[in-house]
Amino acid sequence: MTDEQGGSWAQMLAPGRRGAVTVLAGGTLMFAVDTYVTASLLPSAVAEIGGAAFYAWPTTLFLLAAVVASSLTSRVLATVAAARAYLVALGVFAVGALIDAVAPTMAVLLFGRVVQGLGGGLLAAMGYALIRVALPRTLWTRGSAVIAAMWGVALVVGPGVGGLLAEYASWRWAFGALVVGSLVIAAIVPSALHRARAPISPGPFPVGSVLLVGAAAGVLSLAGLAARPLVAGLGLLVALVLLVLFVVHERRTPAAVLPRATFRPGSPLRWVYGLMAVLVGVSGVEAFVPLVGQQVAGLDPVFAGFLGVALGAGWVLGEMISASARRPRPRVLGGPVLLAAGTVLVAVTLLTLDGTAGVVLWAVGLLAGGIGIGTAWPHLAASAIGGAEPVSDQEERDEGEADKASAAVTTVQMLAVSVGTALGGVGLALGGADPVASARWLFATFAAVAVVGALAARPASRGV
Repeated sequence: MTDEQGGSWAQMLAPGRRGAVTVLAGGTLMFAVDTYVTASLLPSAVAEIGGAAFYAWPTTLFLLAAVVASSLTSRVLATVAAARAYLVALGVFAVGALIDAVAPTMAVLLFGRVVQGLGGGLLAAMGYALIRVALPRTLWTRGSAVIAAMWGVALVVGPGVGGLLAEYASWRWAFGALVVGSLVIAAIVPSALHRARAPISPGPFPVGSVLLVGAAAGVLSLAGLAARPLVAGLGLLVALVLLVLFVVHERRTPAAVLPRATFRPGSPLRWVYGLMAVLVGVSGVEAFVPLVGQQVAGLDPVFAGFLGVALGAGWVLGEMISASARRPRPRVLGGPVLLAAGTVLVAVTLLTLDGTAGVVLWAVGLLAGGIGIGTAWPHLAASAIGGAEPVSDQEERDEGEADKASAAVTTVQMLAVSVGTALGGVGLALGGADPVASARWLFATFAAVAVVGALAARPASRGV
């Protein structure tokens, strides 16, 4: 076995691994592309089927359903072979995408999004859960980087493809493409995962935790519907209280999303998960970039969609460079600072500039923010996956807690994006009916959250 620094990208593609890595990355990519392609399609979809007041809901409901499904991953893999579980997840996801493709109204579209979320949540969670059994520990960071990079790839592919289809064809074709992609991945699942056996022990379903975070996202979504600054601000306050209650509940309940080690005295794992939530939550701003690009900058759908490529391209670039770093702590310290700087740049630009110069600076800020996320993410994810491992030779390894730590990476990711997307709806509502004011509030809100993440980077780096 190689040492901690000995894992290589070539080893990731060794015989017996490349198929599993391809499937796990592909399933995550389907889920992630769906998340972000919807952002560039929604303006066109709303124009055709109505439901403008529910603009943030297709993403929020999709991710909340995914959270519920991802929380069931341990139970599914404990009772069903990995290959069969993956096929079921792909099938449910494809059915949801098909419903979206033919949806005549917003209500039907929202139903399809829930179905897709259930299948996609299993796909995304199984990606991280099976890293531990498909790869040696020396490759966990690179495995996390490959799967997390699929989110970055989705941020590049999703807005661009969605914008092109919205302008030159039909937004419905994007969901049809996801059906086809799911079938292609399903064709190679039996051979790729036939040896995968996940020693996962199902624990109690975290009903309370999921309900609290779901309620926070729901309150934010409803506050965004009100289109009144006072109601939006009140909704934000209530959501913050619910998130605090989530943390309190997680500390006390055995049916938790996070492993027990998160709240061990002196453990930095709580900061690791917290920083991960901030990084991914801020990336939720991408759901609104096409809308802002069209309404504020007057961009065509395709160009507004490609504006969203900036954050995704930065994420992928930062991820691939940082995953091989031998000194991860400086990356965990610097990544959130870069994210904060990028989002602040966009927020300030909206206050001071417009026209081509403003759009260019938006792209620069989003690119810098994406690099910041990608720089820190693989090290945070690998630390979270191994966070429930024994800290001394005297402690026994708890397989169930180790599995929970793996699954929690995806659960935290989806919870954060769902809350982040709903928070974006509140930001728009704070600006009232003025698109420019709404855009300013939107990016100012995300910039404030990113600054909080930069402040949390130092304690989180102690856990890397």
